[in-house]
Amino acid sequence: MGATRDGGVVDELIEMRGLRFHYRDWPSTRADAPSLVLLHGYTGHARSWDAFAAAMTDRYRVLALDQRGHGETGWAPADQYGVADMADDLEAFVKALGLTGFTLLGLSMGGMVAMEYAGRQPKELAACVIVDIGPEIVQSGSQRIQAAVQEASDVFASRDEAFAVARAGNSRPPEAHHRHRSDHALMRTEDGRWTYRYDRALRSIRNLRRRDPEAAWQSCANINVPTQLIRGELTDILAPEIAERMVRTIPDIRFDTVADSGHSIPLDAPDAFLAAAREFLKG
Repeated sequence: MGATRDGGVVDELIEMRGLRFHYRDWPSTRADAPSLVLLHGYTGHARSWDAFAAAMTDRYRVLALDQRGHGETGWAPADQYGVADMADDLEAFVKALGLTGFTLLGLSMGGMVAMEYAGRQPKELAACVIVDIGPEIVQSGSQRIQAAVQEASDVFASRDEAFAVARAGNSRPPEAHHRHRSDHALMRTEDGRWTYRYDRALRSIRNLRRRDPEAAWQSCANINVPTQLIRGELTDILAPEIAERMVRTIPDIRFDTVADSGHSIPLDAPDAFLAAAREFLKG
């Protein structure tokens, strides 16, 4: 394991299940604070949580994990990007760090992992937040994401060019916040250009293997900790009727909607997302 420090934040490397994983560790300003584990979405990375994590350190020690094939974590074989694989990674992470009584927050793909993991009823889990995802996904939204990944250029002459492409695809986020996410999504190529850090195998969303919807619904029904579901008002991923069914299915759940946000709520509306989450995340 190796560590680098950025202010009070520590960047760590840990080997688990045959892969090298990266995570960020924000110490809490509060003694004996519980832990909050953050899971990013498809094509995302741990650095996308920087602002949110820093804001939560008054209540939690915050841990943001780069999931397999993303960010600074190693790339897995193309057939090992299932939600269950990622939930197994999370189990190993919780055990390696000796976490108890922790809260889990997952966005999109990370929310799928959170549903799977929480549905296993781990004794270490105290609460769960699922952000804009459900056991079933709106088909048009899934097709939009797949087309964006497969059809867009993923090699850029500069970071500025990459950000311009990101901005053209989504103008909702605050610009500086969006730029931070874009810059940390990139790595150099040998010819001096820039490309995305996530595994090229995931350029095909088919390699991100979701669970069977009925199995995912059963996971929801099995969740035995207080849970929050956060939906973006303008999302094309989590349909209102699926959110309503989740509210009926998960035994102890709070439901919040963030106005003027699409699917990527922490990116689109960071202040409103923070406010909604802090209402639930009391530490």
